[in-house]
Amino acid sequence: MTIENNTPHKKPNRRILSYINDLPNVCSLIGLGCTLLAIYFLLIGIYPAAMIGMIWAVGFDWADGLIARRMKGRILTDQKFGGQLDLLIDVVSYGVTPFLPVIFAMLVFGVMRLSYFSTFGLTDDAKYTGLAIDNNSIILVFIFMFSEYFESSTFAIILAVSGLCLAVLNVSQIETPKLSGNPLNVIILSVYIIFVTVFYGSTLL
Repeated sequence: MTIENNTPHKKPNRRILSYINDLPNVCSLIGLGCTLLAIYFLLIGIYPAAMIGMIWAVGFDWADGLIARRMKGRILTDQKFGGQLDLLIDVVSYGVTPFLPVIFAMLVFGVMRLSYFSTFGLTDDAKYTGLAIDNNSIILVFIFMFSEYFESSTFAIILAVSGLCLAVLNVSQIETPKLSGNPLNVIILSVYIIFVTVFYGSTLL
């Protein structure tokens, strides 16, 4: 049931498109572009290119948060708008792209997990409740490296099971650390992105 919010509020004095002029939001939108390219390449069967798009989407997702935390003078509405934009793009990037045949379960669980995080945030010891959904793409991109060692039908089952297991972990009560908050993890992800780009890029030549 939809509940209308009839509370009077002051009309914002900024245009909607003005929020594009914010570097963290630019990173978020570039990440969305990478995700849309990944979906396109998945649909036409160019899977190495899709894997490259998926892992770069993770990189831009981490980058927008890192940049936002280091920017000085961002007003509260900039922070709120950027946070909501990031959450909505995460639904597409990590709930839709990783594996289309199990899209419904991953999308539903991904939306539930992000809504929970948006409501309750991190735990008292700065951890996520449930597996953060950016890990979905990181893990599935790695699993896909071994596709050539299996029959296509067998590997499709492996991907489906992996996707469903990740979806269950997304909404579980396990506590996982915020990986993007550690500079070492950022370096590791950067190296991983380059490795994945070279690995899958070489198969496109």
